[in-house]
Formats: sequence, C-alpha cells, structure tokens
Amino acid sequence: MNKSIFILLLCVSFLALGGIFVKLSPLDPINTAFYRVLFALPIFYFLCIFKENKFKKYKNKLSSKKKLLCLLSGVFLSLDLVLWNISFSYTTVVNANLLSNLVALTVVPFSYFLFKEKPMNSFYLSAPIMIIGVFMLFSEKNQLGSNHFFGNFLAFATSFFYGLFLLTIYKLRSDIDFMMIMYYSCIGSILALIPFVFYEGWQFPTDLQSLYPLIGLAILSQVLGQGGMSYILGHVNAILASLVILSQPVISATYAFLLFNERLTPFQMVAICIILVGLFLGKLDNSGLKLFLKKLVR
Repeated sequence: MNKSIFILLLCVSFLALGGIFVKLSPLDPINTAFYRVLFALPIFYFLCIFKENKFKKYKNKLSSKKKLLCLLSGVFLSLDLVLWNISFSYTTVVNANLLSNLVALTVVPFSYFLFKEKPMNSFYLSAPIMIIGVFMLFSEKNQLGSNHFFGNFLAFATSFFYGLFLLTIYKLRSDIDFMMIMYYSCIGSILALIPFVFYEGWQFPTDLQSLYPLIGLAILSQVLGQGGMSYILGHVNAILASLVILSQPVISATYAFLLFNERLTPFQMVAICIILVGLFLGKLDNSGLKLFLKKLVR
C-alpha cells in the first residue's frame, strides 16, 4: 500500500507540472498545447505496440463509430488545453489548476442527462461548497491585475470540456483499451488544434529552451501523469486516493512559489481550502459520506 501511495503521489506531482511547463514555454499557449499532444502521440503508439502487440488487434476491431468517438474525445481535450494554456497568461498557476479540475460540476449533470446516472448524495453537499469557493476566487482582486477574472473564467471553462472528454472516455472504456483510446484521441486533438495554431501563428521549437518544456509536457504530464494515474487508481482505496489527489493544488502552489514567486493571499488560501473540502466530499460514496458525517458530528 505504501508503494502504491508513493506512485500515486508521484503521478499527481507529474500532473501538477503541466502548468509549470506551460508557463516556462516560450511558445504561445496554443502552439504549446499542439506540441504537447504531437509529442505524446508516438509514445502512445509505441505503447500500444509494446502491449502484447494488441495495437493491430484493437485497430481491426474498432468500428467507424468508435473511432469517431475516440477522435471526438480528442477534440474536447484540445479545447480544454487551449483554454487552460491561455488562462495561465491571466491568472495564477494554482487557480488555473484548481478551477480546471472542477469537472464534477459538469460531469455529473451531463452524466445524468446522457446516461441516466443519478449523482451520489455527496454531490448535493459538495457542489454548493465548491461553488462558494469558486465565487471567492473569482472575486479575489489581488492577483495579476484586472484580467484575473478572465483568466479564472477560462480555467473554469476548461473543466467543461475536460468533463466532456472524461464522459466520452467513460463511454468507450467498456470495450476499448485505454492506450488505444489515447492514441486516437491524440490524433483528434492534433486535427482540432491545427486551425487554432494557424490563427495564433505557427511557431517551431528551434532550440533546447523552447523544446524541453514541450517534451516535459508530453512525457511527464500527459503520459506518466495521466497514464500512471489511470493505472494506479485500480490499486488503492478510492477515498485514500481522493485525499492524495487533493494534494495537486498544494504541489502546484509549491512549484509556482519556487519558480515564479507566486504567493497566495489569505483570502485565496481560504477559497482554495473551501474548494478542496468540496472536492473531497464529492469523491465520497453514500456509505463514505455517512461515515464522514457521523465522525464529524462526534
């Protein structure tokens, strides 16, 4: 168990690096997102081949409809990355990471309407708490000038498209290998990002300084962070995993302070704590919520 917790914490640390690499990249935000996915594509391709030569097997079995759904998941991911990467120009690393992870506020309603899955009782308690924390962050004015609201809004909008991405993956995961989904998803993201890149202005990493943040995003954040998270969550207790995952904003804040001297105001700290409490409660199932409330009353 200790080994699994360590691996989970390592994956969370890799995911938290995403915002740091975006800030370090000298390329514009959309170009940075494009190369992140482009460099991750061959890695997922070779992982599919390495995995007992299942690539050819799954490729032949995938119907046109499922391929389109995989590509569509990539479109949602590309829109997520575009908004998320741009948000770093207007708000803090901590806010961008935190607000973009509020997928419960979008996944749960869509899941109910699309798949008729009723939300757990914990959602009705956690959602208002998270919304209060979000409003507090949006009202905080002591950050990157008058554009902080715009940056926070972009980061929050990111959670909408990331939620659609997760729901599409959820629809496909029952009979398609995860690596295969990610492979086609990368292709969909690249195709969707190309028009945005042309609009922003095509850029190329011409030296090591512009190349290493992109490679870091692809390998550490996309492959090891997201891929490792998907693997290890099957080996640890869900509630324990939720607690460890909640450390991501704290890790992001540590990175941002050490590298960019981003400091949190007391008001931001309170807002972030409120959101973290809401996120934690939202990850509890009905029995876990009852146990938590019982211990809280005691």
